[in-house]
Amino acid sequence: MKKADEHIEPKKETPETKQEVVIHAKGIKKSFGKKQVLKNISFDLKKGENIVVLGKSGQGKSVTIQCVVGMLTPDAGKLEVFGEDVTALNDDELKQLRMKIGFLFQGGALYDSMTVRDNLEFPLTRVLKLKDQKEITKKVEGVLDAVGLLDAIDKMPSDLSGGMRKRVGLARTLIVNPEIMLYDEPTTGLDPITSREISELINRLQRKYEISSIIITHDMECARITADRILVMNEGEYIAEGSYKELEKSDNEMVRSFFNQPS
Repeated sequence: MKKADEHIEPKKETPETKQEVVIHAKGIKKSFGKKQVLKNISFDLKKGENIVVLGKSGQGKSVTIQCVVGMLTPDAGKLEVFGEDVTALNDDELKQLRMKIGFLFQGGALYDSMTVRDNLEFPLTRVLKLKDQKEITKKVEGVLDAVGLLDAIDKMPSDLSGGMRKRVGLARTLIVNPEIMLYDEPTTGLDPITSREISELINRLQRKYEISSIIITHDMECARITADRILVMNEGEYIAEGSYKELEKSDNEMVRSFFNQPS
């Protein structure tokens, strides 16, 4: 149960400060056949910052973060992560880079045949190659405690609610200590209360682990709670950038349409 003083308020807009840039994208383009999905994408993600990418389905939001981790290769443009040109990395270098990046898929991507404990031990033994069981257990229990699910350690994924599965998926991603988190629709399929809890959890973990994040969503409450900055995407391009409060007052009809959705 969450304590009262752990409640996280929505992000407060603060003056922009000079911070280390962990992702630099300039003029990124990506097509599939004749369909141009990304037309001219440019953005910087700063260390410790949450960027929300807001847009309707099919606009290229997920393609952007797949390019960041090297799952897709841009057709044109410049893409640097921690100062390294992602498109120039070989397989081993790309593997090392991905160890610094956590990717939370929509469904949590848990192994249904494994307990929560086994799901979390898997990346420790297979990715980090840890062998000391005491160290492994300490890490598993620590990250489960951070997401509020220590008591579910020996449960099967089928015994968990949708929100709990999201939390375990997040814990499994965090357990390898990523410096960047990429969230693909983290609140999809959840009820409003659970969605808010997941959004607040993203903020708490950002502060606890000093993580830089890109959060792809069309959930306006998630955007309101988590965003330091919002990028609005339409037809493969960013058409607006700013804080939640700034974009809420935008003169752009497309931008305003996101803020005028029924609650």
